[in-house]
Amino acid sequence: MLFTKRLMFICFFQIALIAIPMLGSTIVAQNKEKGPAYTSPPAKDMSFPLMGEFMGSVTSDDGKKQIVGLQIRSIGNDQFDAVAYYGGLPGQPKFNPEPIQMIGKRSGEFVVLSGGPWAIFVENNQCRLVDLQGKSRGQLKRVKRRSPTMHSPAPEGAVILFDGTGTDQFTTAEKTSDDLLMEGADVKPMFQDFNLHVEFRLPYMPYADGQQRGNSGLYLQSRYECQVLDSFALIPKIDGLGALYRFRPPAINMCFPPLVWQTYDVQFTAPRWNADGSKARNATITSWINGVKVQDNVSLPNKTGAGKIEEPLLLPTRFQDHGDPVRFRNIWVVDRGLTSGDFPQKTTKEQIQSAIKLEQLKRKERAKAARKQAADKKRAAAKQKAKIDSAKAKVEQAAKTSSELEKKQPVQKPVSKKPESKPPESKKPTAEKKADKKVPAKATLKPSLKAPQKQPAKKTGETPDS
Repeated sequence: MLFTKRLMFICFFQIALIAIPMLGSTIVAQNKEKGPAYTSPPAKDMSFPLMGEFMGSVTSDDGKKQIVGLQIRSIGNDQFDAVAYYGGLPGQPKFNPEPIQMIGKRSGEFVVLSGGPWAIFVENNQCRLVDLQGKSRGQLKRVKRRSPTMHSPAPEGAVILFDGTGTDQFTTAEKTSDDLLMEGADVKPMFQDFNLHVEFRLPYMPYADGQQRGNSGLYLQSRYECQVLDSFALIPKIDGLGALYRFRPPAINMCFPPLVWQTYDVQFTAPRWNADGSKARNATITSWINGVKVQDNVSLPNKTGAGKIEEPLLLPTRFQDHGDPVRFRNIWVVDRGLTSGDFPQKTTKEQIQSAIKLEQLKRKERAKAARKQAADKKRAAAKQKAKIDSAKAKVEQAAKTSSELEKKQPVQKPVSKKPESKPPESKKPTAEKKADKKVPAKATLKPSLKAPQKQPAKKTGETPDS
């Protein structure tokens, strides 16, 4: 029985070793303080489809119609923040920057917003505005905007830093399985005056707020930060998207919703220095978010935020790692000391269509590779399962065989101990025994006793007793 248990333990241990390569863990991009960070639309989050931008006409009390734009974002636990503007959405020609800030709560498949001159019922593709008397004031339709510089091709003479094929233009960089650049990359070439085009995508982090929500940055020459942040549906902030970090807020908040591709175009002129090390002229930055200018030739008297100190020394441009999964693609730079041209580069309809077709082709190739990988993984799993089943069968057979052997063996009853009996002695030992008995007889004679000595002869007629 003990043998059977040992055999089963050894065999099960071997099965465990076989099964180890099959074990895996699904890692969720989640932080205890920030909550989940999604890099693709979450299927089970009912709040995500209600986020976004809406626009339409609203009838006022005097019967006039006005265009209203609405931005709404999830802040977790079925709650929402929203901001409405007369004249349309940020960046549109008749946009009025005076915000109408609202709050809301999800109920089933819609959200009710309050805090403005109307209540707004937000559904997946439209919003209905109702006044205090319950009268309908208008409808807003969902809109999906695209940056006019999206898919912008690198002009002649530009240095392509990243197009998805590799990271050789970086000293430190990683890319994802779908050929996107991850945060935390340092550019290898160093530039003095340059134009930089970047396309980026913010993660969806509903429970995070402020600097914890989709944070990264473009650190020009490692000194001057052009902020990257999910500041969608907020008023312009000094540390929001498009800001020169903690130095100047953007002129307008052009942030699109998370998980939507956006563009950052930056025109940078480095500071100039004198021979004695003093600064002759400040660095200047002009930048565009999604094709709209947010910083206009701003002079920087010093570094921003956690940037390196200013000195007459070139340093690399960096894509900041703030712990959030911000993604980048189609990155190129024009060294203005070597070439010139229009900037930013607005894409034509044909260029957009060509870029979309190329992206669709890449997506199909990735899907094909993913299917092949899944099939290979399935085959490997089936092979491992077969090994485990075989090992289990061996264990069961060994246990069965051992059990049958134990049944066939006769059951031995415990024998009680008896007094040890002396084995019968042979004839020779008996003779030896008799001899042994005679020897002690001699040995028992006392040393004081002497053998009888002969007496001297008596005279005639005498007897021994006389």
